[in-house]
This record gives sequence, structure tokens and C-alpha cells, in this order.
Amino acid sequence: MARAHNHLIERLPRMERTRFLAICKPVELLSAEVLCESGTPTRHVYFPIDGVISLVADSGGGSEYPPSSRSTRSPLEGKSMLEVGMVGSEGMVGTQLVLGVGESPLQALVQGTGSAWRIAAAPFCHELARNTALRASLNRYVCVTMNQLASSVVCQRFHRIGPRLARWLLMTQDRTHADSFHVTHQFLADMLGVRRVGVTTAAVALQRLELIRYRRGELEVLDRRGLEAAACRCYAAERQAYFDIVH
Repeated sequence: MARAHNHLIERLPRMERTRFLAICKPVELLSAEVLCESGTPTRHVYFPIDGVISLVADSGGGSEYPPSSRSTRSPLEGKSMLEVGMVGSEGMVGTQLVLGVGESPLQALVQGTGSAWRIAAAPFCHELARNTALRASLNRYVCVTMNQLASSVVCQRFHRIGPRLARWLLMTQDRTHADSFHVTHQFLADMLGVRRVGVTTAAVALQRLELIRYRRGELEVLDRRGLEAAACRCYAAERQAYFDIVH
């Protein structure tokens, strides 16, 4: 039996899964790689296996925060872009094609290295039209994506940096399947749409509670349950919505 290690593909019946994987190609995801730009035709669809992909929106102007003078910069630093969603092995990149839309509304940026199944847009749409199990599964996932986008808007508007940071770290840990991962304060600031000093203050607070350990770009989750308690309610609500809709 073909194994996919992507939840959406794994849930397909055996024959449909085998046929779908036959037209997919395994690819490596490189950190900071842009898989698609907003407003451009969708060339490929990605089903991550163990990578992490950020979905970011562009406001159309420059960032209100000046670029850092450091030599190592985030790929979004100095740009007016904000993360509004995150995709790992639970989902896919390219949901707009499920809705019959050819252009991507968001930029897809690889946050953490890993691997994925990739399929060109044309054969994907052809398979989607004839594979009822695939279409039903991805229709439900589109609903999950809409829920995550709406939740991100509410979270960014009403919740403090600390709980938002805890939520982001939990979401990343879920998708990396690891207790530790590489991330800089500047990248976190770009993803959350706040100043770097705000992220630093929030991270120090989580370290004092012994929920995380952070040193030179390497972050380790020490107390998963405690981090869940520190996160805003959006995290638990999104996980429950995924379970209710996809399952």
C-alpha cells in the first residue's frame, strides 16, 4: 500500500491514493523558498510531508518597521507582509484550485525545511474532477483554511503578543513533529507583525516560566502543556475545527 505521510492523502481510499501518488513528485522544501507569489498563476500544488509552509499576505506597501542592520535578515524583513496561515503535513498549498481559481491570493514561503508531494496544476485539476473522494476531502480542508484565516485576523487584532507567540510556537511544533527548531526573533516578529523587541520580551517571559529554551536561534519547547495554557484560545479552537471538519 502506498504511504503518503500527508494526512489529506492518507485519508483517501487505497486505490484513489495510489493513483494520486502516481502523478505526484517528491520534492525537498528549502528554508525561505517561495513556492508561489500572490497574484500569479498557480503552477503547482504541494502536500507537505514534514516541512512547514507559511501563508503570507501583502498589504501592498512598505513595512512600518525599518529593516534591521544585522547581516542575517528574515526574507520578509522590510516588507509589508504578514503570516495569516500555516501548512504542514495536515494540509496542502494551492487550495484556490479546489475552488476553480487559478491565481494564488497569498504567498507561500517555506518556514522549515522538509519534503512534500508536488503535482502540477493541470493534472491536479484533472484528478480532482474525476476523484470524488479527493474532491470531498479537499472541500472540507478549504473550510479549515477559511477558519484559520479568520482566526488569524481575530488573533492579530485582539490578543497580546505573548499568547500569540505561544500559539505560533505550538503550531510550528505540530508541523515539525519536533521539540526543537531553528527560528530567529526577527523572523518571529515578521510572522506576527510586531516589533522585534516585543517578540524578545514575550520570549523571555516564556523562558522564565520554563516553557521554552531559546539560544542563538535554536528554540526548544520544554513544557508543551504549559505552553498550551499560555497560548490564546485560537490554538485550541483551530485544532478542534480541523478535527471536526476533516475527520
